Amino acid sequence: MTPSADLTQLLRDVGLRVTRPRVAVLGAVHAHAHADTETVIGAVRRELPDVSHQAVYDSLHTLTAAGLVRRIQPSGSVARYESRVGDNHHHAVCRSCGAIADVDCAVGHTPCLTASDDSGFTIDEAEVVYWGLCPSCSTARTPQ
Repeated sequence: MTPSADLTQLLRDVGLRVTRPRVAVLGAVHAHAHADTETVIGAVRRELPDVSHQAVYDSLHTLTAAGLVRRIQPSGSVARYESRVGDNHHHAVCRSCGAIADVDCAVGHTPCLTASDDSGFTIDEAEVVYWGLCPSCSTARTPQ
């Protein structure tokens, strides 16, 4: 199966109508981890030069609502989109350059989903952001 056919099947599996903008947006998110909207628009326009900003925004909204894309927005950052969905992973964000990396949940069976006091909520997701310096920025700040 081709990558485009795989993306088409993902759309069909969640009951979405298959459109060229949706396939292109989904492909862009799969190709660019933690992409902001401008990155997605640029990638989509390389494939579909006449696509509107609104079509990309609408596709991102629809794909997020369908669970095919995850929207994250670390404090002080624009919204980012990723294709890694359905697991309880977190993110590490570099305070210097803004790089974002996936971080698997802490060791054990999703301990962050077991709150000490859930206040009656049924918790199904935790959003944890680790802040620090990425390897490149850490090395750049090391005194010589």
